[in-house]
Amino acid sequence: MRLKYTSILFLGTASLLYSQNTNDTISKESKIDEVSITGSRNKKRTVTNTPVPVDVIDIKQVSQSTGQIEVNQLLQFSAPSFNSNKQSGSDGADATDPATLRGLGPDQTLLLLNGKRYHQSSLINVFGTKGRGNTGSDMNTIPIGAIKRIEVLRDGASAQYGSDAIAGVINVILNDRNHGFEGNAFYGMNLFKSPGSNDVVSDHKVDGTTFDFSGNLGTKIGNKGGFGNFTVEFVNKDRTIRNANPEKYTSPRERFGDAKSQNVYFFGNVELPLSDGLKFYSRQGFSYRKTNAYAWTRTPDADGNIPEIYPNGFNPIENTSITDFTFDNGLKFKVANWDVDFYNAFGSNRFTYQIDNTINATLGVKSPTSFNAGGHALLQNTTGFNASKQFKVLEGLNVAFGSEFRYEQFELIKGEEASYAMYDINGNVVTTDTPESLWVKNPLNGNTRPGGSQGFPGYSQEFKKNRNNFAAYVDTELDITKKWMVSVAGRFENYNDFGSTLNGKFATRYAFTPQFAFRGSVSTGFRAPSLAQKYYSLQFTNFQANKLVTIQLAANDSDLAKLVIPQLKQETSLNGSAGFTFNTAKFTATIDGYYIKVKDRIVLTGNFPQDDDAIGDILVANHIDQAQFFSNALDTRTKGVDVILSYTDNVGPGKLTATLAGNYNDMEITKVNVPEKLKGKEDIFLSAREKAFILASAPKTKVNLNLNYKINKFNANVQLVRFDKVKLIGYGGADDYQFYGAKVTTDISFGYEFSKNLNLTIGSKNLFNRYPTLQTAAVDGNTESGGIFDPVQMGFAGRQAFARLNFKF
Repeated sequence: MRLKYTSILFLGTASLLYSQNTNDTISKESKIDEVSITGSRNKKRTVTNTPVPVDVIDIKQVSQSTGQIEVNQLLQFSAPSFNSNKQSGSDGADATDPATLRGLGPDQTLLLLNGKRYHQSSLINVFGTKGRGNTGSDMNTIPIGAIKRIEVLRDGASAQYGSDAIAGVINVILNDRNHGFEGNAFYGMNLFKSPGSNDVVSDHKVDGTTFDFSGNLGTKIGNKGGFGNFTVEFVNKDRTIRNANPEKYTSPRERFGDAKSQNVYFFGNVELPLSDGLKFYSRQGFSYRKTNAYAWTRTPDADGNIPEIYPNGFNPIENTSITDFTFDNGLKFKVANWDVDFYNAFGSNRFTYQIDNTINATLGVKSPTSFNAGGHALLQNTTGFNASKQFKVLEGLNVAFGSEFRYEQFELIKGEEASYAMYDINGNVVTTDTPESLWVKNPLNGNTRPGGSQGFPGYSQEFKKNRNNFAAYVDTELDITKKWMVSVAGRFENYNDFGSTLNGKFATRYAFTPQFAFRGSVSTGFRAPSLAQKYYSLQFTNFQANKLVTIQLAANDSDLAKLVIPQLKQETSLNGSAGFTFNTAKFTATIDGYYIKVKDRIVLTGNFPQDDDAIGDILVANHIDQAQFFSNALDTRTKGVDVILSYTDNVGPGKLTATLAGNYNDMEITKVNVPEKLKGKEDIFLSAREKAFILASAPKTKVNLNLNYKINKFNANVQLVRFDKVKLIGYGGADDYQFYGAKVTTDISFGYEFSKNLNLTIGSKNLFNRYPTLQTAAVDGNTESGGIFDPVQMGFAGRQAFARLNFKF
């Protein structure tokens, strides 16, 4: 595989991540240059002059030479400013990978599918994960086999695309090949045993076995240029278990590691000319993912255990089912020389939870050991149009305008009663009127036993909440001279649940020479609070310093939240970027700085205890130890630099491509917005521990070095990724620092083309079996995950050996 960053003369950071297995670099790049690029509605822009900062990643070519089978993990090890970590013991997040761009929240990056807004996941990150209190889109609902390329716009784009685009935009472009069949079969397994990892043990010497099969069929439809492209993919992945060495210390979790999963996908991309100047298109997507993850261990004497049922304690199992559906349709036509695109984009996402190997301790020996815990669902429907036209003004003026109407619905699905209820000694549901003498106690210590299914209590409410918004925008680009262009965009949006917002963007590019150019932009942005952030509610149990506590996450519109937390409002941002590009035949370089100021970011607050004077009485009456809330809690300022260097040349009998790409990202919390009724409680509202997790959403630096050498039918690829150090704070207080040292992972692969229709790649991810720094404090349960390290940097699965067979006919 060859990775090449080709300079794009963009406004902020910009590059083209391009990979291939053949020597036709020029023709391949020219083909990519002819497509429209995210961030510009000017169809005549090419990747060498588009006024937006973006990476274009040829997914098919990159995936063929790596061991990555999911979009998030592929981008994690390809794009320096993109970060996504596998989770463990994080409830629904064990089934998804929260992702961030430039260290901002998972919900501050907008996901598009072929240029149309893609629906978010219904999951809101709550416990044990980065981006707590944030929703976000799940890119892993889109199979790699269906993707032609991914465009990563790393610049504020709310003025162009609307809410969620504070950090940038990721546009997934589907395959549009109109002939032939392409497929691949992948098999990988984790081989974790090696010198230097003696403090990590597993159930087996080999685990995490992964099988992935995908097939993609392209076919012509009619004789006027119509096509259909269809993908099916199946993934089966076994779990990994990474525990502490029992000879030195043990963590409170016996089963810590990646979840087991089975994924099934179908995606289609259809275009059909109906007449001259009129084209119909349709994109269909369906994915089903079933995961099996372990929650925290319950010991034999735990308040949540009944020894008669589990004499040795137990490890609850969370079975998560995710059903995701996409159906986009549209018409493209001309009206008075305007190119018009009229479309409807529909998407839905549904999570349901089945908790096994568990118990409701307040039911005693009569308790079931499996519960339907309910779930949540989100529906989104967007109808809109876009029109664009070229005018002969100076060196060229492109004007685009459009409008969108979006409907959103969030649903909470109630679980069975025993999954969430607390029962008294007579088997009746405990209410505020139940006397303490009837509460079920642990005879070993006198503590009140918690209700609900252990590991993940079910949802006790059910409701559907909806809203709609209207947007109108204009997007212009003017080439003042052949060297200098400017772009101005503006967007108005109105939400029926919180009001209106107006945002703008100005960008410019000036080419001093054909090889050297400057680009810069300034824009305002916004993100509307999600329906989940406004209405989500859950009561759950959590371990803090090895102690089980019951926590109420109160909805923003609940009576409990109204006592202390104002109604949620939109986040706002100010973005700026400036940089230079240099491009010659063999060498390219881009250096870009950026500045992002975000006001009123929505996150989860800390946990308020029963002795709080504002809400303590309510917590005691409802048998709740702590409460937390969604709040516009803080303002942040992020400064950073992207540097991308690439060199390609013939070396000996083959061709060498070397790419060095790095990101420096520094975020600081500039203000904590403590509500009036919580003044003096800043350390609880947003504790030092919560601040550390926000600031550690991405390593401060991340550097990718990729070397590819190709001789005829043989190619070799080596990739080194350095993740910077990370500092977190455990449950032990502000001085309970947890340090994760800088780590370097090494991926290597070798490929051979048996024929133009068949090639084989073998290799290893994380060849030297690197793990995050082992946390000895895990013996006290102080890590967020409860394991021997947290989900930081490269993850915790260790080394994987893999083979991938690609074929086509």
